[in-house]
Amino acid sequence: MSEEIRYQINGQLADNTVTVDNKEDMILVPVSNGSADEERIIAEMKAEDSGLREETIRHVFDLEKRVTKRLLMSGVSVNTGLYYASVSFHGVIESSAWNPAKNSIVVNFNVGADLREAIKNTVVNIIGAKGSAMYIAGVQDISTRALDSSATAGRAFTLKGAMLKVTGTDDSVGITLTDSKSKITKITEDLWVLNEPSRLSFIIPAGLAKGTYELKVTTQYSRNTLLKVPRSVIKTIYIGTAPTGGGSGPDGGLEEDPLG
Repeated sequence: MSEEIRYQINGQLADNTVTVDNKEDMILVPVSNGSADEERIIAEMKAEDSGLREETIRHVFDLEKRVTKRLLMSGVSVNTGLYYASVSFHGVIESSAWNPAKNSIVVNFNVGADLREAIKNTVVNIIGAKGSAMYIAGVQDISTRALDSSATAGRAFTLKGAMLKVTGTDDSVGITLTDSKSKITKITEDLWVLNEPSRLSFIIPAGLAKGTYELKVTTQYSRNTLLKVPRSVIKTIYIGTAPTGGGSGPDGGLEEDPLG
């Protein structure tokens, strides 16, 4: 049955920083409306006026997570409608033995039918040009060539976009990685490889553990003079293997580089 709800998402035009000779070649960058964590989702569910108490919603929310984890880690593929998830293994098995140092469990996510229907029912509004805004349009793990926000500790990682050059005298200026426990690691200047307005490349510290990180770039850069107040851009990355899937295609996996 066709979904009746209509969605809207705004985008802003930005120069394609790769095709510098074609001034009319543009990409569309989504306008971020923030991020939603577990608390935000529960609050939104409560606001639907379903008559359920927050405690009940939270219990169901936690129960679904617990059951989904148990099924996946038992080898059962899960189809929620929003996504289809399955487990696979990475790494070569030596001497017929599992080695956690060389082998890993990977959960693959593909877009489900419900989310595909939502995509069809989404209107994209182009609300103008980004102008001098700071943004990240694409990322790449240089060692694996992956474009899915995965990164490798000890290897180079590149951001593509605009106004990314890290410069300024404010203490907040720089590149940081924050893990799931809110531990902040600053990328020191000796790890910077390339520091340009449209391309920023640096080495991921070798000692960082696998997991999800919040990458934050803070700078006072502008075209003509330093900004009085620093500005930042944030991107979620994954040291190790990124969760696959998303809107890039029916099979999930690596995203298409928006910069070509």
